[in-house]
Amino acid sequence: MPANGSKAAPTTLSSTLQNYNAAVDLIERNLAARPDKIAYIDEHGSTTYSELAQRVNRCANALTGLGLALETRVMLCLTDTVDFPSVFLGAIKAGIVPVAVNTLLTSGDYDFMLRDSRAQALIVSEPLLPAFESILGDQPFLKYVVVSGENASGHARLAELVEAAAADFLAAPTRADDACFWLYSSGSTGTPKGTVHVQTSPIRTAELYAQPILGIQENDVVFSAAKLFFAYGLGNALTFPLSVGATTVLLGERPAPAAVCRVLRQYRPTIFYGVPTLYSALLANPDLPRREDLNLRRCVSAGEALPPEVGRRWLAHTGVDILDGLGSTEMLHIFLSNRPGEVRYGTSGKPVPGYDIRLVDEHGAPVAKGEIGELHVAGPTSAAFYWNNREKSRNTFLGSWTRSGDKYIESDDGYFTYCGRADDMLKVSGIWVSPFEVEAALASHPRVLETAVVGCADESGLIKPKAFVVLRSETPQTPDLVALLQQHVKDRLAPYKYPRWIEFVPELPKTATGKIQRFKLR
Repeated sequence: MPANGSKAAPTTLSSTLQNYNAAVDLIERNLAARPDKIAYIDEHGSTTYSELAQRVNRCANALTGLGLALETRVMLCLTDTVDFPSVFLGAIKAGIVPVAVNTLLTSGDYDFMLRDSRAQALIVSEPLLPAFESILGDQPFLKYVVVSGENASGHARLAELVEAAAADFLAAPTRADDACFWLYSSGSTGTPKGTVHVQTSPIRTAELYAQPILGIQENDVVFSAAKLFFAYGLGNALTFPLSVGATTVLLGERPAPAAVCRVLRQYRPTIFYGVPTLYSALLANPDLPRREDLNLRRCVSAGEALPPEVGRRWLAHTGVDILDGLGSTEMLHIFLSNRPGEVRYGTSGKPVPGYDIRLVDEHGAPVAKGEIGELHVAGPTSAAFYWNNREKSRNTFLGSWTRSGDKYIESDDGYFTYCGRADDMLKVSGIWVSPFEVEAALASHPRVLETAVVGCADESGLIKPKAFVVLRSETPQTPDLVALLQQHVKDRLAPYKYPRWIEFVPELPKTATGKIQRFKLR
C-alpha cells in the first residue's frame, strides 16, 4: 500500500516499452502533430519543431561522425540556447550518453568530471571555454572538443559540424532501462556524484507532475530561470514543453532580475519557474512588470524552501500563487508539491501521485504524523545509481526507496513541511553547497587557523553560508579582512559558494573527540 496515503498513477505507454528512446519520443510526438509550431526561442531567433527535429538528427550524425559509439559519454557544458536541447537529444537518439554539467564551476571541478565520466567529447559554449583551457592538455579519455560559438579557439565549431551532417538519422536501438543521461549531484564532502538516469525517466516526470499538477498544455509559453543543466531546469524547459508541444523561451545569460523581467515583459510566458532567491529579488526590483503586463497562469518554485512571505507578496503582486515543491537530482524532478487552489505557504505540499513518501527515524522506523523524520521517496524516476560509487549508491538507493537527506514533518491532513537537512549540506540559490568545501577554501588562507560554515537566513529568510573563523594568534583583525577572505573563497570555488557573513570567534565549539558542533553555531 502506498505510504502516507499517496496513490499510484496509472501505468502509461512509456513505462511498458522495452525498446524505447527518450529523444525519439519527445521529438516524434511533435513532428507529426505540429511541425511548424515554434519549439524554442533563444537569443539567436526561433526554432520550429520540424527544424528542431532536423537539428537533433544532424547533431546525432555529427557526434557519431566523430567516432562516438553507443553508450560512450559526451560532456555538455552549454548555456541555454537551442544548441543544448539539440545536442542533448541528438546524443540520446544516437545512444550516446550526454553528461550535462553546471556552467558555474571551476577548472578543478570540470577536470574531476571529465576524468570521472571518461567523456570522449566535450561540447562547450564559447564563453565557458576559458574554464577548460588549463586542463584540456592532460585528459586521459577526452578525444574531441567542440565549441558552440563563433570563435572556437582552434577547436571544432559545433555549427560547422551540424551544417555538414545529414538531416536524417536512424535512432539507436536503446531500451527502457538503458542509461540515458547523467547529471552530477554534489556530495556532503564536496565530491560530485555522477547520477545516472534511464531512458524512460524524463517522460515519466512529465506524465506524473507537469501534465496533471501544472496542467501544462500545447498553447503554453514557458520560461525557466533555472538552467537546463539542473534536473529542475531540464524538466521545465525541455521534457515538459516537448511532452505537449509548448513553446519554450531560453535565456542564455545569467538570470539576473533585470533579464528575467525583460523576458516576462517581452515574451509574456504563461508558466514561469524560479527559485526562492530569485522570486525575492524580483519583488525587490522596480522593473518587475505590473500584473496587467504579465500573462502568467502558473509559477513554480523548487531548489530551496520558499519563505511564506515571499509567496504571499508574489501572489499580491501578480495574482498567481507560487507552487512550491521538492525535487532532487536523484529523482529528476518534483515529487512533493503544492497544487493550484490548494497552496499552503510554508509547506512543500503533498506527494505527487505516482510517488510514495515515508518519514523515518535514525533507525529507519516510520515516525508518526507530527514528528520529524528523514524523507524517503519511491517512484519511477529514481536514478539507477551513482557512477563508480558503490558505497554512496547503496547508502542512497535503498531498494525502491531513495533517501532525500531532508528532514520533514507531515501534518494530519498530509502537508509536508521542511525541517532541515539530515547532513550539513546547504542549498544556496537552489544549488547545493558543501560546508566542508567552503571551510577548506577558507582554511587555505595563511591568516586562518580553523573555520566552520553553517547556513544562516538573510533578511528574506533565504539560506546563505556563514563562516565562523578562528584567526591565527599573530593575525590582526583588520577592517578589510572579511572582504579579503570572501575574495579568497571566490578565487577558489564557484562564486555562489562564498560566505555572505564572516564572524571571528576565539574558538569553535567541539565534542570531546574534537568534532565541530555545527548545531551550536546554527
